[in-house]
Amino acid sequence: MASTKVVVYGLSTEGYSLACQMAIKGADVFIVDESAHMAISLKAEIAKTYPNVTSLKEDEPLLGVEPIDVAISHSEYLIFAPRIRKTGQEAKMEIHSKFKDATSPIKKGSSVIYSLPTGIGGNNETISLLEHVTGLEAGRGISYFYYPLSKNQLPEIIGAFNGKSDEKLAKLIETDKKGRRFVSISSAEILHAIRILTQFASLSSILEVCKFAQDSSTRNDLGFTDYKDLFLDDMTNELYDLRSLGTAVEGAGTMMYLVNGSIKGIEGYVKRLIDEIRSTLKKNELKASRTRVVLVWTQDSYEMRGDKVDMLNSLVTKLRDYIGDVEVHQGPGLDLFHSDKTTIIVACSKLDYDKIIKNGKDSDLIVIKTNPLCEIL
Repeated sequence: MASTKVVVYGLSTEGYSLACQMAIKGADVFIVDESAHMAISLKAEIAKTYPNVTSLKEDEPLLGVEPIDVAISHSEYLIFAPRIRKTGQEAKMEIHSKFKDATSPIKKGSSVIYSLPTGIGGNNETISLLEHVTGLEAGRGISYFYYPLSKNQLPEIIGAFNGKSDEKLAKLIETDKKGRRFVSISSAEILHAIRILTQFASLSSILEVCKFAQDSSTRNDLGFTDYKDLFLDDMTNELYDLRSLGTAVEGAGTMMYLVNGSIKGIEGYVKRLIDEIRSTLKKNELKASRTRVVLVWTQDSYEMRGDKVDMLNSLVTKLRDYIGDVEVHQGPGLDLFHSDKTTIIVACSKLDYDKIIKNGKDSDLIVIKTNPLCEIL
């Protein structure tokens, strides 16, 4: 029996992870590397040897390739999981352009799995675009599924046009023998929205209330809670999804207040973090010209969402308004060359903070944790 032909459009962390899983299960998988303008054949042994995109890119093994349109025209399933680095209206245009490129070669009887978050009602526009590009009707000539991928977890439900299930697809993407339940597209949108709003409502509550932990006794008490390990890296997880909910809802209803309030909560935290860095200079009687700030934030450059890149760039820009010498450090090693300036290290993730501590904190270094308490060591 011929194996199932799958194409994953976009060499993203989330798309590659799903592609590896399917290849190991015996599917005939191609993954589209947009930068190389080729579809790469992903065999089971390659998927087992290279568990993530970074390891694959670093080693550059010899892989079979095909033109993108040829691979897509032969596929039964096309999973749309590109990397998006633009924001706002520009992001929408980028997604539409990539989606047209991905779906134009598709043949009748194939299935499209859309893996970017759309917000509520957002799939209607995507389905209209798909029908326009292919000339096929969703639910008849072509099948359409909504499956918003996340780095942290695979969704347990799949949104299906007309709620129609596809057992072959369910088997390909199931993990740990956990079945995947098919629901209508609108149900999948609503369930994803509830998860995202719950996540950010909880986060913004923590950030707002922790502002009141001013005295050292309270800060010490809260330092024993889980909040101490909640870093800026965690706060920006799926911020893209939150913003997509905001663009999908009109008017000034409660849901818009929840979305905008959560975004303002994160923006307020960033402002507080910058104020904390400035007050550290004052407390230690440091001149801005004699101080350098090193932002340590190891990011995954292949992630689908670009929120963390945006946040880092924004943080650098805002800090440079006060302190000229601002650097960014990423990667496993932490080689802080000697400087005649006082160095403030800003740890933006738990991974990076642990790396700093393991490296050994020099007595003349000041370390700031980007957690709700903005702890200073």
